[in-house]
Amino acid sequence: MRSPRPLLSPLTVAAVLALAGCGGGSSGSAAPTVAPTAPTASVVILPPGSDSAPGAGAPTAGSTTVAGGDGAAPGPGATGGPAVAHPVLTDVPASVTVVGTATVPKLTARAEPDDGAEAVASLANPIPSGTPLVVQVVPGSSGSADGEWLEVQLPVEPNGTTGWVRKSEVQLSSTPYRIYVDRASYSLQVYDQGELWIDATIAVGTGDTPTPVGDFYLLELLKPPNPKGDYGPYAFGLSGFSEVLDGFAGADTAVIGIHGTNDPSALGTDVSHGCIRVDNSVITEIATTVPLGTPVRIT
Repeated sequence: MRSPRPLLSPLTVAAVLALAGCGGGSSGSAAPTVAPTAPTASVVILPPGSDSAPGAGAPTAGSTTVAGGDGAAPGPGATGGPAVAHPVLTDVPASVTVVGTATVPKLTARAEPDDGAEAVASLANPIPSGTPLVVQVVPGSSGSADGEWLEVQLPVEPNGTTGWVRKSEVQLSSTPYRIYVDRASYSLQVYDQGELWIDATIAVGTGDTPTPVGDFYLLELLKPPNPKGDYGPYAFGLSGFSEVLDGFAGADTAVIGIHGTNDPSALGTDVSHGCIRVDNSVITEIATTVPLGTPVRIT
């Protein structure tokens, strides 16, 4: 079992919640030099009234297991239930992922590594929830020839957008974790430098509001006021967006998230607006250990 990284303080109240699958979803060539591993981000408190469905929020036996760190399929009983029969991936990279945390109030990403190039996005730091802005360095990218720019994945629409940011405007760190979500098998797996750590059953989006596929990363971590509500004890916002919803809960964007649930019986089904629901024990383990910027691949 990994030693959890402490969550940073202080807690910040979120001004906007835009997770697309939350609330009511139950119805319907070398890498750049890096700094030490990225810390888990500050927890952002979700606004009251965001939990609409009653429920105990208790974990269910058999929905998840935690591996012992040898990369083998998890054994029985690691979190109170038998092992989940999802195949162990054999092609997960053992390398770390480089993450950049913005150090300027506004981070501008450009189409080319040049101050005169077209601006792809101009991102506020911190982001609207109060969380420091993080971007993920594109895997395999060696940066610009002069060493002054980094190619990064951006938390903007359309999904998968990349751009170039000045290296001097971000603080680099790394994460050894990778999250893989397979919608067809309702599985979420967390790997630590190529070794399986967590294997869990999930709920995903419906046919009308599907969970989008692609490569994303953990953008923000939020803590609901009611840990027994719709979101469970924690909710991650990803860098991706619903491809069918224009907004959610009054927001003008529909961010995809990974969060807990107060209805564990729905795990293994298509039930959300696009978010990924996991058992509360799983989201707690991830939230207290895995840093922002960690890559999430959804297939």
